[in-house]
Amino acid sequence: MLAYTYVGPGRFALQEKPVPVLKDSHDALVRVTLGSICTSDLHIKHGSVPRAVPGITVGHEMVGIVEQVGKDVTAVQPGDRVTVNVETFCGECFFCKNGYVNNCEDPDGGWALGCRIDGGQAEYVRVPHANQGLNRIPEGVSDEQALFVGDILATGFWAARISEIKQDDTVLIIGAGPTGICTLLCVMLKHPRHIIVCEKSEERIRFIREHYPDVLITRPDECKEFVRKNSAHGGADVVIEVAGVDDTFRMAWECARPNAVVTVVALYEQAQVLPLPDMYGKNLTFKTGGVDGCDCEEILRLIADGRIDTTPLITHSFPLSEIEEAYRIFENHLDGVIKVAIKNS
Repeated sequence: MLAYTYVGPGRFALQEKPVPVLKDSHDALVRVTLGSICTSDLHIKHGSVPRAVPGITVGHEMVGIVEQVGKDVTAVQPGDRVTVNVETFCGECFFCKNGYVNNCEDPDGGWALGCRIDGGQAEYVRVPHANQGLNRIPEGVSDEQALFVGDILATGFWAARISEIKQDDTVLIIGAGPTGICTLLCVMLKHPRHIIVCEKSEERIRFIREHYPDVLITRPDECKEFVRKNSAHGGADVVIEVAGVDDTFRMAWECARPNAVVTVVALYEQAQVLPLPDMYGKNLTFKTGGVDGCDCEEILRLIADGRIDTTPLITHSFPLSEIEEAYRIFENHLDGVIKVAIKNS
């Protein structure tokens, strides 16, 4: 089968590999029908994910059809259309039982697919702990509608859930990339008084204005003052930082009111500075870390009910055989790209 492979820092390659085989009674084999490229894949390519293993097949955003299951898999069966969770989790350890599935104590726990074990930018993928890692796609929900459930939509849902958003709040979202837009969709479900998106890309600003006209928009150089003018207590009640570029961490806490919640979703390539003397007295609560992707079933229900629609994010589509071109466009932000769908025939 074709599989896009992490050869080493700075280099991916499309290679021929054997179809995966089940290794454990809790495994499932999924034929990938639709996948995507994530910014985290680019972090691997750039060498900024030390735990990534050279030689693995990359990719952790995918949907597909179950081909085979181990004897202890009960949640799905061959023929089921499924989403694949970005995280592998056992469901039994301390962290899983408390909902912190990103910290699962299993050797394959956390973000493993496409990082430490073979992922889904391929024709087939082996999914460990399939009872937790696969969710049936409801009847009437397309592959395109379900594509982002297991990763960036789960991330946005998690970020909105842990941010303690109330209906009187002003919520600032920094970054309108794919994860930022998924976060926006999930914040909208909380119905806060104001949602402000900070973004510098004119193409992304146009996208927000076209699809979400009630959302307020500001640019980075105007953000701090704009947030103050559109909030009740000198800053945002909740800030969700999704951009992960230079100065956005500082922007996040500077734009927050005292005693606000600052949720850091972004994956930074460089260390960030926590300037405690400058922050003293703001009494901020920071929430950080990898997504706890254990809400996929609920997210699929929301999609089936028409309350979440991420299909506008898919701006480009390529077959797996042309994934190099898909990466070129996605990595260089060409042609108004937001997300790329990778199709298997």
